[in-house]
Amino acid sequence: MDMKRVNSILLGFPIVVLILLIGNKYVVDVALSIISIFAIDEYFNAISKVAKPVRWIGYLSCLSIAFVHLVPQENLNMVVTVSVPSIIMILFAQVIVTEMKTNFRDIAYTFIGIFYVVFFVMFIAFINGMKNGKILIWYPIFAAWGTDVVAYLIGKKFGKHKFSKISPKKSIEGCIAGVIGALIFILVYTYVANRFWGMNISYLYIIGVGIILSLVGQIGDFSASAIKRYVDIKDYSNLIPGHGGMLDRIDSLIFLAPFAYALLSIM
Repeated sequence: MDMKRVNSILLGFPIVVLILLIGNKYVVDVALSIISIFAIDEYFNAISKVAKPVRWIGYLSCLSIAFVHLVPQENLNMVVTVSVPSIIMILFAQVIVTEMKTNFRDIAYTFIGIFYVVFFVMFIAFINGMKNGKILIWYPIFAAWGTDVVAYLIGKKFGKHKFSKISPKKSIEGCIAGVIGALIFILVYTYVANRFWGMNISYLYIIGVGIILSLVGQIGDFSASAIKRYVDIKDYSNLIPGHGGMLDRIDSLIFLAPFAYALLSIM
């Protein structure tokens, strides 16, 4: 692992820990809103090679994450649900107002970006706002980061069988090791949560959760790579040395976040 990558992890992880442990849900919402602005800007810059994204609606959608927990809980589902057709309506209004200078392809790429970045990031805010959210929020984080770190280390050392031309450096060995790594992180964390924080989380259930989240996160990683291959770029930006852009760093985490919310809600 190169030193730039190591330094970024050493700097970034304590910041994440500080925000999630000390910040209340409103502070976390603001932080997620800022992160999503960086991520969607990188996405828009990438797809600008093939379309003209409607940037303003994307950035406004990112800002909405900061206000998620200001909406009364009983109205939140309705607001989020209505926001989807509202965004589509606004995008088509843009086509009409500009007399098709903004075309269907432009708004289609824009909508995918909003759904991919904003709505997926929003589920991280939802998890953090759950009962015991400050404990549960680490499950998707450990699933994503545990997978990434172990898959990278094992794949680099022992990876012989390439997984897909979408991401040529990833190997089958690395992907399998990533699932195992996520399970180790999650099981150790579950022991700590049960032993010291009064939780009563089923180890059997959490093993199933870990496997699902790790696999979904890896699909998210490949999905982000597929977009990069389509527009012929290596990284979304050079914001984080050794990692690329914000979207390169959170691609697996945001992809698995909705599934984590559903599985943790059942638990």
